[in-house]
Amino acid sequence: QVQLVESGGGLVQSGGSLRLSCAGSRITFSLYGMGWYRQAPGKQRELVGTISSRDSTNYVASVKGRFTISRDNAKNTLYLQMNSLKPEDTAVYYCAAGDPWGTMTRINYWGQGTQVTVSS
Repeated sequence: QVQLVESGGGLVQSGGSLRLSCAGSRITFSLYGMGWYRQAPGKQRELVGTISSRDSTNYVASVKGRFTISRDNAKNTLYLQMNSLKPEDTAVYYCAAGDPWGTMTRINYWGQGTQVTVSS
């Protein structure tokens, strides 16, 4: 059974940094586009950014210039480097595996999520 497991969440002060990881098992990581999503309390899950199987990245405007998505296919791991964090970045962060182009119109697998809390 395919598993995606996020880690690296926690509590950080405004302006701080965190790096999230998403480790995949029983999945040929390199075949998938990957995405990071987040869901704040009382809000819908939103896409944060994507990376295609060829390492092309896209970000939502609110995180552009602050967040960086990368992947290490040899380690079956996806990363989200988050800098200059703001309280509004507080959410549960999820990784997902989908179509190779990273459009995320088709999502095959989800992780279970990791909590990120940014204090003001």
